[in-house]
Amino acid sequence: MARVTLGIIAKEMGLSKFAVSRALAGKSGVSEGTRRRVEAVAAELGYTKPPSSRAPSVALIFNDTDFINSELQLMVQSGVHAEAKRRGYQVVARWTHDADEIEATMRRCQAGILVGPHVREIIDRIYAIGIPIVRTSGFPDPLEPIDIVTGPDHEAGAAVAKFLVDLGHREIAYVHGAPRYRGRIERLYGVREVLEGYPDARLHDMRFEPDISFTQSFQSLRAAGIHPTAFFCSHDGLAVTVVSELLRLGFRIPEDVTVVGFGNFSSATQISPPLTTVTLPGQEMGACCVRLLDDKLHDRIATDQRLRITVAGQLVLRDSSGPVAVGRL
Repeated sequence: MARVTLGIIAKEMGLSKFAVSRALAGKSGVSEGTRRRVEAVAAELGYTKPPSSRAPSVALIFNDTDFINSELQLMVQSGVHAEAKRRGYQVVARWTHDADEIEATMRRCQAGILVGPHVREIIDRIYAIGIPIVRTSGFPDPLEPIDIVTGPDHEAGAAVAKFLVDLGHREIAYVHGAPRYRGRIERLYGVREVLEGYPDARLHDMRFEPDISFTQSFQSLRAAGIHPTAFFCSHDGLAVTVVSELLRLGFRIPEDVTVVGFGNFSSATQISPPLTTVTLPGQEMGACCVRLLDDKLHDRIATDQRLRITVAGQLVLRDSSGPVAVGRL
């Protein structure tokens, strides 16, 4: 029996070989309706795809202006590369925020991963290509039909709040820093959710402007009669600053005040005392992105089914946290 070719399918349907090829490869350039009709005719005729000499590729796009999360991005990249190699994919990585470069890279690949807070214009252009896309940061609009893999933001905030309350802390400050990161807001919501169950607990949200230091914000709280005994910092980098400034002001950690970070980045163990923090499992997040895309590309998950995957972290106890000390602050 003669092998069914793209030309035979094209002749059967009255289409060009180019259109048939794009449809069967899952690429842009044909409508979804045409793609489905081509796939149905190909299956009916017994078409089988010839073996490819080149591994399918996944675009991995980082926002190169997101300096705060550079260590997390490297962790995600490591996880993506390891899982892609295991599953037979090439990874085309780019560090850019240029919309044209991002779109051109995505169009050369079979699927894509967006890392970092990309602007809506870029996101819309990427999804219009029609390939499977998964994001690892930012939060979708309510019921927005996208796939996303995130870390334990809300859950981490709740876990830290419970941990601090169990240590006896009732005056707790959330060191927010820059409020533009949605994950930081989710951690705040998690803390607030738990503390609402303790009528004697108070939460203070310390949001900084670029020209206001932690010390200035802290002294403003004290001048208002507010004396936090614990600080939950939305990022380990902020926690390093908080520890340094509190020590400079004469406070002992954890005897006088507790400091908890988020991320479990390298800085958490490079300060004294080492930082109690929550792990942000970037490598596993990257690996999950590849697994999800692989399932979409091989029809193990329907292309119109959208998933929200949260990779769990854990609270890592170190020397920066302890029971509340009454009377010091």
